[in-house]
Amino acid sequence: MAGSGLGSAGLDLEKLRMAGAGLALAVLTSGGDAQGMNAAVRAVTRMGIYIGAKVFLIYEGYEGLVEGGENIKQANWLSVSNIIQLGGTIIGSARCKAFTTREGRLQAAYNLVQHGITNLCVIGGDGSLTGANIFRSEWGGLLEELVKEGKITEEVSQTYCHLNIVGLVGSIDNDFCGTDMTIGTDSALHRIMEVIDAITTTAQSHQRTFVLEVMGRHCGYLALVSALASGADWLFIPESPPEDDWEDFMCERLGETRSRGSRLNIIIIAEGAIDRNGKPITSNYVKDLVVKRLGFDTRVTVLGHVQRGGTPSAFDRVLSSKMGMEAVMALLEATPDTPACVVSLSGNQSVRLPLMECVQVTKDVQKAMDDKRFDEAIQLRGRSFENNWNIYKLLAHQKPAMEKSNFNIAILNVGAPAAGMNAAVRSAVRVGICQGHTMYVVNDGFEGLSKGQIREVGWHDVAGWLGRGGSMLGTKRTLPKTCMEKIVENVRKFNIHALLVVGGFEAYEGVLQLVEARGQYDELCIIMCVIPATISNNVPGTDFSLGSDTAVNAAMESCDRIKQSASGTKRRVFIVETMGGYCGYLSTVTGIATGADAAYVYEDPFTIHDLKANVEHLTDKMKTDIQRGLVLRNEKCHEHYTTEFLYNLYSSEGKGIFDCRINVLGHLQQGGAPTPFDRNYGTKLGVKAVLWMSEKLKEVYRKGRVFANSADSACVIGLKRKAVSFSPVTELKKVTDFEHRLPKEQWWLNLRLMLKMLAHYQISLTEYVSGKIEHVTRRTLSIEKGF
Repeated sequence: MAGSGLGSAGLDLEKLRMAGAGLALAVLTSGGDAQGMNAAVRAVTRMGIYIGAKVFLIYEGYEGLVEGGENIKQANWLSVSNIIQLGGTIIGSARCKAFTTREGRLQAAYNLVQHGITNLCVIGGDGSLTGANIFRSEWGGLLEELVKEGKITEEVSQTYCHLNIVGLVGSIDNDFCGTDMTIGTDSALHRIMEVIDAITTTAQSHQRTFVLEVMGRHCGYLALVSALASGADWLFIPESPPEDDWEDFMCERLGETRSRGSRLNIIIIAEGAIDRNGKPITSNYVKDLVVKRLGFDTRVTVLGHVQRGGTPSAFDRVLSSKMGMEAVMALLEATPDTPACVVSLSGNQSVRLPLMECVQVTKDVQKAMDDKRFDEAIQLRGRSFENNWNIYKLLAHQKPAMEKSNFNIAILNVGAPAAGMNAAVRSAVRVGICQGHTMYVVNDGFEGLSKGQIREVGWHDVAGWLGRGGSMLGTKRTLPKTCMEKIVENVRKFNIHALLVVGGFEAYEGVLQLVEARGQYDELCIIMCVIPATISNNVPGTDFSLGSDTAVNAAMESCDRIKQSASGTKRRVFIVETMGGYCGYLSTVTGIATGADAAYVYEDPFTIHDLKANVEHLTDKMKTDIQRGLVLRNEKCHEHYTTEFLYNLYSSEGKGIFDCRINVLGHLQQGGAPTPFDRNYGTKLGVKAVLWMSEKLKEVYRKGRVFANSADSACVIGLKRKAVSFSPVTELKKVTDFEHRLPKEQWWLNLRLMLKMLAHYQISLTEYVSGKIEHVTRRTLSIEKGF
């Protein structure tokens, strides 16, 4: 794992790292537990030790802080080993009355000073973080009081005169304003979707209606995203109470879907749902209503604490690890003048937000809801919440198009199957119908287009597609240049004005070939858009491809099991091969999520010296209490250092110390039901792509025909940092390595530093990019956030 030359910023970080020596920091988890808290505790502990600080774990939250004694223990590297995959929090969390009193905080200050701790990382909800801020503002006064009582000396109070605080938001409700995602939200959505998928099969067998109650006393985020990701028939959230005569509307809608042959209805309700007068709407009230008015067989399922439980998703493990590392850096850089901050993720960059600004806006939301200013409450939740809400309303129920357009749009899937493709096709079809277009689907990719396997679809033809893995249309890897004449013939025959291609690198390459053939064929002067969908995440023009989140979760679950199988045997190293072609995204992110010792990828070249260092590293590790190793290898990371080669190398070098096993994960990475992220992401990309195509079609429609030959008429839609962008395929050509089917620059390579650091390699911090301070105001919340 090679180091790098020190830039000037790098030197500053190395200096900063030296400054860590002599620091003492403590970490605690407080409030309701959330999946991913353990990954955060692990990252804070290891990053703290890495910079030379003493790290303490505080057990049982603020209660442990007040009681002191055995509740405050110094941690070492192994204290947090093998916990990344555990739900909940291993250091415990408790609601604490004592800490809300000054006497309690006085005792807490005394306990911290005893250990020389002046840096505190708090992982919890807004209540826990507000408490931490009060503690910080009182710190000077508390120490004075301790001196007066003769418990500490004046000298001690001078040495520890300032308390630094940094917060990480752990809350499954995602109810903290200013942060894109809070720790535990994605995992809670995983639990909810598992239940919805399971309920769907029984509801369809019996023609039932299910009323599903999810958590969220004040915030409807979980209810909203799960309704969007399951295509629920009706949704209740506290931020947007239904119209006064909603009972009639709802029953009419449910009756309609049933009469059209749908065998199930799903109604999702947040536990904090209210009507326009602030009166609670309960799941039982909704159930009785459906039974009384429609006579449907109806059941209520209250999900409750299931949503907090289970193993954290890959997203939550990576998010928490990133935030934990950034929290330590924020404590290192804190001065008495910097405000207490919350570490958050913006797109895929770490940011630091002033704690009290976030708390203020979070309170504003509650106040807006109390005052029945519901539209404002939705806006204060942030742009992506509002976006979700509008898209849900658009797709849940067919509204007749204002007028028929003259345009025909065809949709196809290309490349290998990826979870989320069906969600994208479903939303694209439905939005297209809302816009008045004629929507065609094509089976078997470009090959199907050349053979005329094209049919028109309606609103209900794509019902139930959201949660289906793979590709319902069928996909092929065939590129257009092998059958160009026939493709052109069918574009003319079906009078296709726009092409939406959902797929991987072949989808991008195929559209590029069609664009380059425009000079020969007028028929190809149409609007084209690529939705990147591939588990490899190797399409240029986007940070995330559809399907890669599902694949990372599948690979991660396998590695969790493999690690677990090693806990019974003594000293074993597993070498696991992942898919991804030349792109190392899958193995890198899976490596972070499973706490792997190394992940070999093509983009981060390695030599025999690196392999030697890795083997020695594992040999040393096996002499401790941890007796298993996990090494990931991306399938095409090296021409000669194959999986077999690594197995032989590790086996012979580890002789007498550890033995080796190989696992090739193979096609299980392509299968499975899509994760909530991919359902949601696919849905949004489908909507945005078709809205963009509609605009473009209007621009290029002249004298009764579509003629488009500008570069920006054929684009890849993608997520860059946080914004959705459309990049012309001809421009992306410049930044593509076609031989290896990769973008020339990839943002996720900076995650490799975290992988190596958390696996205990001695590397320099020079490449670490610190988070910037951003402010949270009503204005920043209204900026388009993508997802």
